[in-house]
Formats: sequence, C-alpha cells, structure tokens
Amino acid sequence: MTIKELSQLYHLNREIEQEKIRLQELTAAATDTSAKISGLPHVGGLSDKTAIAVQIADSRAVIEAKIALSVVEYNRLNRYINSVEDSLTRQILSLRFVNGLSWNQVAMSVGGGNTEGSVKQICYQFVKRH
Repeated sequence: MTIKELSQLYHLNREIEQEKIRLQELTAAATDTSAKISGLPHVGGLSDKTAIAVQIADSRAVIEAKIALSVVEYNRLNRYINSVEDSLTRQILSLRFVNGLSWNQVAMSVGGGNTEGSVKQICYQFVKRH
C-alpha cells in the first residue's frame, strides 16, 4: 500500500467537513433573503430558493455518499494496519492515517524517545518495503 492509499481516509474526512460547511452556508442562505452563495446563478425570487433547495439536497447526498466511502476506507485501512507484525509500526500507521495526527503528535503519542523524524522514517521505510 502506498502513502497515497494510506491517506485516503484523511482526505475523505476533509472533503466531508468541507461539504458540511457548504451545507451550512446553503441552509443559512435558504432562510436569509439577502444571502448570496457563490456558484449559484442569480435568477431572482422563487427560483433562487428552488435552486438553493436543490443544492441543499445535492449537498446532503454528497455527504452521505462520502460518509459511506469513509466507512469502507476506514475498515480497509484498519484491516491493513492490523496485518502489520510490528507493534510500533502499527501504532504509527494507525495514529497517522486513521486518527489523522501530525507526525509530531504521533511521536508524542508513541513515546519512547521517538521524534517526528523517527516515526516518519519508520512509516516510510515500512511502506517502501511493502
């Protein structure tokens, strides 16, 4: 598995958060007659509200679909990490790619005198070997 593949859960979760923000903006716009949402054509009146309602429905569907993908990715990632023999490497992979911690946070969490650079090196060397 590559670093890119290991990072998919993180990226999916970021997309979900961005879409939730968009949904909040759309919901606010639906209740505020003076709100403007970028990316929507301005037609005026009722059709603006209809366009926003359609966008809200689309946004909710996108969030649901990405959450479903996130669950699949979470399970796939955990199966892979659980197959790793070395406990330290498992911890590093899990903290970084499942929990989304920074390299510094990973080092602090595993302890044992590990540094940001050392946990990153353990990860990248493992991925390179496998």
